[in-house]
Amino acid sequence: MLTKGDDYPLHQTSEPIAFAGTDRNFYDRYFFNGYSPDGSVFFAAAMGFYPQLGIVDASFCVIADGVQHNLRASRRSGGERLDLSVGPIAIAIDEPLQKVTLRIAAGDGPLAGELTFTGRHFPIEEPRFIRRNGTRLFMDYTRMTQNGRWSGWLSVDGARTGLGAGWTGTRDRSWGVRPVGAAEPQPPPEGNFNQFFWLWMPCNFDAASLFFHSNDDGVGAPWNRRGVISGDDGTERHFDAPGFAIDWQSGTRRIARMTADLGGGRALTLTPTGPVFAMSGLGYTHPVWGHGLDHGAELAVAHDRLTEAERGWGNPLAMHIQAFVTADLVDGGRTHRGVGVLEQLFVGPHSPTGLTGLMDPAA
Repeated sequence: MLTKGDDYPLHQTSEPIAFAGTDRNFYDRYFFNGYSPDGSVFFAAAMGFYPQLGIVDASFCVIADGVQHNLRASRRSGGERLDLSVGPIAIAIDEPLQKVTLRIAAGDGPLAGELTFTGRHFPIEEPRFIRRNGTRLFMDYTRMTQNGRWSGWLSVDGARTGLGAGWTGTRDRSWGVRPVGAAEPQPPPEGNFNQFFWLWMPCNFDAASLFFHSNDDGVGAPWNRRGVISGDDGTERHFDAPGFAIDWQSGTRRIARMTADLGGGRALTLTPTGPVFAMSGLGYTHPVWGHGLDHGAELAVAHDRLTEAERGWGNPLAMHIQAFVTADLVDGGRTHRGVGVLEQLFVGPHSPTGLTGLMDPAA
């Protein structure tokens, strides 16, 4: 099966580009978020390819006036991996690793836009994520992450907003193996995972970007953790063993305040100050629009919305979130103020922060 990609030097195996390894859970994904300087408007987008499943899906979400508007689309791919459009959502690679444009065509829903992301620095390659469930491969993927500035416009219910100075955000590209598509009919004998602790916090400062993530096991040992400060001048400083502490919102598994020690006198404090974005808008943990699901048609498109109350703790659609935060970074004896997001997904216990049970609220 020859496709457009076969005319580019992208092959990783002896097969045509349409065939991606042997694991049915192989995926190749784009993610974006962006926000106004005060966080009052927040948007996110994603597009995922699932070559073994023959599916590509995409989504675009905007929080405005406290309401999260979700646009989702899915189509059958026919093996083609260079058609970066799914219904009304399209991506254009203007300059690889530097400049990308999102186009959201006006349709029968409330959202439209043309938004261009320009990177502030060369993308950061996070450590490879490899996790097994017994003898079965659960995750094996690579992600590159890049902070940047946004320009263009977006529209919600016909009200147009221009993206000017101070609109920043993050994009990432990840590819490899994750659980996607329909659930496997035979789980591992040990059962599926019942513990997953995930923090991801890209932040934008005036002249630098900060990245910190941690995947921990139940006793708090990190199986993947890294901190990076990337200057707009191209410098990178990596921190392999940062530590952190969390203050919880009472009666929830949501963070009220987080501090991190990067080492060498560098410290980070994150305080949620803006809207909470439900990642289910992009398909994460969504029972109907989960990643790679076949909707029984060549193209399926849907719209819905989540109020601020519906994005509160206790709704399964708001278990996995990104919270807009104010960030204070102490570096070289100076404190730098910035903004960013704090992504949170906590299932099962995590001893250092006091989490117990499967979804028991923090004390």
